[in-house]
Amino acid sequence: MGHGSYRASDWAKLRSSRGLTEASPVDRLYTAKSASVLYDSRGVTVREARDSEDSPRSTPVIIGFDVTASMGYLAKELAVRGLHQTVTALCQRRPISDPQILCAAIGDCKSDRWPLQVTQFESDIRIIRQLTGLYLEEGGGGNGGESYNLLWYFAALHTRTDCCEKRQEKGFLFTIGDDLCHPQLSPREIRAVFGDEVPYALSDEELIRMAEQFFHVFHILIETEDLRFREVQQGWEALLPGRTAVISKRDLPCLAELITAIISVAAGKSANEALRALDQDAAERIARSMDTIGIQRKADNTITF
Repeated sequence: MGHGSYRASDWAKLRSSRGLTEASPVDRLYTAKSASVLYDSRGVTVREARDSEDSPRSTPVIIGFDVTASMGYLAKELAVRGLHQTVTALCQRRPISDPQILCAAIGDCKSDRWPLQVTQFESDIRIIRQLTGLYLEEGGGGNGGESYNLLWYFAALHTRTDCCEKRQEKGFLFTIGDDLCHPQLSPREIRAVFGDEVPYALSDEELIRMAEQFFHVFHILIETEDLRFREVQQGWEALLPGRTAVISKRDLPCLAELITAIISVAAGKSANEALRALDQDAAERIARSMDTIGIQRKADNTITF
């Protein structure tokens, strides 16, 4: 996949035809009543990000977002503003070449019927068309976490990219949400969500190592007023040190700038350089978020954390 180019005129037409406005309720933006067989992880053998005439040096970007319980506001933000702005920023500022974006709806494999849905890697308006075709199950089990780890497993074992295979370069993977991640995936859970057979449970640490063979892995944690928030933050910072960024709910309109800034830093810029490339208001709003991104570079320009 990944043919075509992203144009502002296509976004304007889609937004008009779908009624994608900030005043629209989330169930008007996402109308699916169940997960489509096109996106249900059970039916996805592999998602490919391949070079093409339109994307001669494709770079895969995976954006997975929490769709449990009260997280509808995040899905709405992505549909009406965030994803369009992310694609536009990546294309204009070009911290990476030829981005191809896959979106993933993440739930809870311990309680949800469809805990992972994944679109194709795309580089044109199909990014947002497919995003709004995902089903917002709004489940979650109230069990102390969600299944962000499903996306790490998927990225490691169910994607193929020319970025890695031809150029030995990594793509980018972001999970976004406000809860902890369950500490492991059991063989039963992997079988149920992917149809794969594995001999033993995979810990989050092992899943991240697997995904990091092909992707730079980050988590964007949405700050809440929940009494558990500090515990949640500490959990993520222990799991992904230097790769966890905290953003307040009121600053979600700057989510695109945060994703772009993180990618810019991972691609070689300093945090200050990445922030200076942004609108001043947006840069000021996400500066605190960037403080926790601790990317360092060795002399040979490889990335460590």
